[in-house]
Amino acid sequence: MKITSFNPLIVTKDGEAAIALFEELGFERRHNLQANTGKTDFNSVRMADANGHHVDIANLSTVQPALTLIRMNVDDFDEAYAFLTEHGFKSTRGGQTVDTKSNKSCMMVSPSGYAFDLCQHIKDHD
Repeated sequence: MKITSFNPLIVTKDGEAAIALFEELGFERRHNLQANTGKTDFNSVRMADANGHHVDIANLSTVQPALTLIRMNVDDFDEAYAFLTEHGFKSTRGGQTVDTKSNKSCMMVSPSGYAFDLCQHIKDHD
């Protein structure tokens, strides 16, 4: 398993305010991802600064209060999911993933309580 990026992910019902804060800190929007969890739609914005630091901000109307997770992007989702579950991580949605043309992800929680968004960016899509 190769980790391709590792950065904070903020999940909030007021994504625009969080985005504005990071823009004031010198971050710029890189791309958007719109997806549906099966229960609700959400919009996620990837941001980066001039030094290559990243932060992702997901706007999700049902979250209260805001959550901060660790986004761990990997090159092989299934391998990483197996590795994390072998180390006691639990999926918050019973193993159900959020799948789009360009992304596969699943929120997981470590045995010590840290929340991760396990994600594979799918580069070869239409």
